[in-house]
Amino acid sequence: MTITGAVQQEQETDHESPSPIPCRILGVYSLAKAAATGHGATARTYEQKTYWFVRRTEDDEYLVQALNGNAIPSGPLTTVSKGEFIRTYHPEAGYYEKRCLPFIDSLKKKLAQADKHLAEEDLDGAEKEFCKALLLDEKHPKANIELGKIHMQKGDGKKLASAMRRILSNDALFQEQERHLFNDFGITLRKEKHFAEAISFYAKALEHNSCDENLHFNIARALAESGNHDAARTHLDTALALRPDFEPARRYRDYLDKVGTPMAGDAQSDGAAP
Repeated sequence: MTITGAVQQEQETDHESPSPIPCRILGVYSLAKAAATGHGATARTYEQKTYWFVRRTEDDEYLVQALNGNAIPSGPLTTVSKGEFIRTYHPEAGYYEKRCLPFIDSLKKKLAQADKHLAEEDLDGAEKEFCKALLLDEKHPKANIELGKIHMQKGDGKKLASAMRRILSNDALFQEQERHLFNDFGITLRKEKHFAEAISFYAKALEHNSCDENLHFNIARALAESGNHDAARTHLDTALALRPDFEPARRYRDYLDKVGTPMAGDAQSDGAAP
């Protein structure tokens, strides 16, 4: 087995989708805050009310997620303590059933239709449905990631660049709950030799979790395959500092030490998935 083969075999098990946090859905709550407008004699204060989808964990913490303009829970999850939740959030009876569910059901149907098109290898049909989904929830992790993959498969660099801008500005996508999605996308970027995009993508993920040895390993792979072995070694060293028994990172660093620093384009390009 080659080194890259060994890396692929061992490392794929390190990126399984995390187990969902056991939660109880509480529904929609509102949060009211005082806001100010104007200056001097025209200054006035008013109450600004926002709506949040709320779940409670088994640890008695509360996960809140803002509703977007279509009453769909969207964007990052925020954890608040029980005390803070009780003090500042207020239940909105019937809001979830009346306002949220129709849009959520519509979003689910569009995503299901897009998945059907993907299964049939109908990229145009899938692209259309994912775009419709983003009209309902522009921050939806899966819709953004799958559109990026479609643009790669179709070789549409302009649309891929646009998708990357949306993805890199989408903090919700880089949360632990969506780790399986962003890892899969990063691997696909590297396999398709979009090294600059893969590096930017993993760098963004590291901003959210700089202590994840797997992210350091993944960005090292992209850097090495783009020809930047020095930066790759730095990330491999960090991965091993975080986890000394991380054998795939050790093997890959040993491999880079063995082959030296080739010119850009001469780096490995077997596409082995981390």
